This record gives sequence, C-alpha cells and structure tokens, in this order.
Amino acid sequence: QVQLVESGGGLVQAGGSLELSCAASGRTFSSLAMAWFRQAPGKEREFVAYINWSGQRQYYADSVKARFTISRDNAKNTVYLQMTRLKPEDTSVYYCAATLTLNSGTYYYTNQYDYWGQGTQVTVSS
Repeated sequence: QVQLVESGGGLVQAGGSLELSCAASGRTFSSLAMAWFRQAPGKEREFVAYINWSGQRQYYADSVKARFTISRDNAKNTVYLQMTRLKPEDTSVYYCAATLTLNSGTYYYTNQYDYWGQGTQVTVSS
C-alpha cells in the first residue's frame, strides 16, 4: 500500500506561482512512477505532469508545458509540482498519483495509477 498526501494548494492571483508537494509513505518511493492530475468542477480528471522513478523522464500536458515543472526527491519520498504563470483556468483540485507499473505511453490515463492522494485545491483569481 502507498499513502499519498498533497499540500501547498491555495489562492493565488493570475500570473503568480505555487508549489505543490506530495509526500508518499508505505512503499519504496524510488520504485514508483508519479504523476499529477487535476479536476475542475463538472469536468473529468485530467493529466498534468508525469515523472518516472528516477526523475530523468518527465511529460506534461500541453496546457501546462513551459509553466509547470514536476520533480522528485527520492530521499524525502516527495514529488513536487512547481506552477508558474498561473491562469484562472488552472483552478482545480490537484491530485498526486502513483503506480509501480506503467504500460508504455499510457502515463496520461487515470486508470494506470493505483494510488491517489486526497487532493489539494488551487484557485487562481483573475
């Protein structure tokens, strides 16, 4: 079992920055592929960013590319999402997700992830 706890959400003005953290426990963190997803009211949960177990491979949704950065610290069992130049459309609940195994090219599917955090609210005001 893996437990994931997100933190760092809040209210920020458009153009501002926030950093989300996701602390993992219960299993060797360095064996997990990690991702961030988000879900706005009335919408489906959508992929934001992915990082592989070593941190050497990252993928991003087109909507956040060049604004968001995913990273991880395996010594601290934590994955981060640095969000810059935030827009009102980034307003969502952000979820951390983890998986031990991932089929090639499927990192953006929610059903590929076995473990989820409870989510943290990010609100961007215009």
